[in-house]
Amino acid sequence: MFQGFGPDELIECYRRGIFPMADDRGANSLYLLEPEFRAVFPIEDFTPSRSMRKFRRKTALTTSINRDFPAVIEACAELRDETWISYGIEALYTALHRRGEAHSVEVWDGNALVGGLYGVSQGRAFFGESMFSTRTNASKLALIVLVERLRERGFTLLDCQFMTDHLASLGAVEIPRAEYRARLARSLSVEARFD
Repeated sequence: MFQGFGPDELIECYRRGIFPMADDRGANSLYLLEPEFRAVFPIEDFTPSRSMRKFRRKTALTTSINRDFPAVIEACAELRDETWISYGIEALYTALHRRGEAHSVEVWDGNALVGGLYGVSQGRAFFGESMFSTRTNASKLALIVLVERLRERGFTLLDCQFMTDHLASLGAVEIPRAEYRARLARSLSVEARFD
């Protein structure tokens, strides 16, 4: 991990609307970000596309929650040419997972992990960190399962940090920092359990 920056400090960052990144997999330091605009998924309004609903009905892929957090975060880091998930950041989130504050959704083809995502929960907020897929639609399936879990458990904020074309195509919207902070404060004012 990092000198003077452990799981407690990481949670405090999330509660203030800040998240960490590193320059690459082997980086020995991290930096903290609070973007001017934040990408979020409107949990209540999230609707999978017709093609994804059909895919889900017919697919042989299965899903799980918190079955193999270490494998998900490693895949999110290793399956990219460039990554902000350093080994130190991976260790931090794995420690959070052991404390019950970081969670994963896995997608399986038999015993093979073919997609998933992970993030951090605090109050009624879930901070999505990264997703991966080695099979068509696997990460989208993980997102659908995540949103269903968040709705069931009364979560009100699903943060996905920076807007990308991919996230926008899935229904993410961008909001200014002040609005994000207000939503975050409301979401942190009431407890919810992810697992």
